Amino acid sequence: MESLGKIDVSGREFAFTPADFERVRALIYKQAGIALSPIKQDMVYSRLARRLRARGEHRFSDYLDNLERSNDPKEWEEFVNALTTNLTSFFREAHHFDTLANMLRSFDPKRTVKIWCCAASTGEEPYSLAITACEAYNTMTPPVQIIATDLDTNVLKHGEQGMYGMDRVERLQRERLQKFFLKGTGEQAGKVRVRPELQRLLSFRRLNLLEPAWPVQGPFDAIFCRNVMIYFDKPTQYTILKRFVPLLRPEGLMFAGHSENFMHAADLFRSLGRTVYARTDQRG
Repeated sequence: MESLGKIDVSGREFAFTPADFERVRALIYKQAGIALSPIKQDMVYSRLARRLRARGEHRFSDYLDNLERSNDPKEWEEFVNALTTNLTSFFREAHHFDTLANMLRSFDPKRTVKIWCCAASTGEEPYSLAITACEAYNTMTPPVQIIATDLDTNVLKHGEQGMYGMDRVERLQRERLQKFFLKGTGEQAGKVRVRPELQRLLSFRRLNLLEPAWPVQGPFDAIFCRNVMIYFDKPTQYTILKRFVPLLRPEGLMFAGHSENFMHAADLFRSLGRTVYARTDQRG
């Protein structure tokens, strides 16, 4: 009977009950503010099953017990990484980069510009910001600093490396591909790497938007927080948006994802259209 206890009645490799799922939902909300939908049971199972295999666990309840009991920072990091969704691409929602380019061209070229990318993922978005800056200033060394943060440490490592398969860049214009990427050779054949000049514009670091202290310092001219808020409930969104306000220059812009709407925070940010926002306390 002991061996039968290691097999989920549904035929799954690991025992996973509705109570386990609710426990995962509560833990990821507490750790990262992510509000998992009730329909995400299969996703949670498939992603955390890797952690159970790695640790030799047979039941989700045992894994969660040990996670909470040991309070191991590394395993908590793995837990959060496993449940973080990282969907990204170069120049996703391209109109935002056109808006940013126009803003950059309006600045005094001698002034240093600071941009914060809150969900850097594997780096495509912050590198798109860097390319936009280079094109706006017509130089590979624009006066721009880009802070690229993410909750997931694994994707941050990928972003720092700046190495991508050809499938990730196939939609880029040929001119951009030739100007801003180096073609891999030998073991890296079939891949490209972003040019060192772009990498020097970026600083990657881990940041949890729920933590009381953020390792970033404003003021920022632009904050890209796209497709992040959809994982938070409205009260959590409002708390984060309120913390953005003093970090954004009075004339700065905040960019959100296409499915995100901040009408519930109209006292903080006003919409300029196409998911671009300005501080409500600044009217111009």
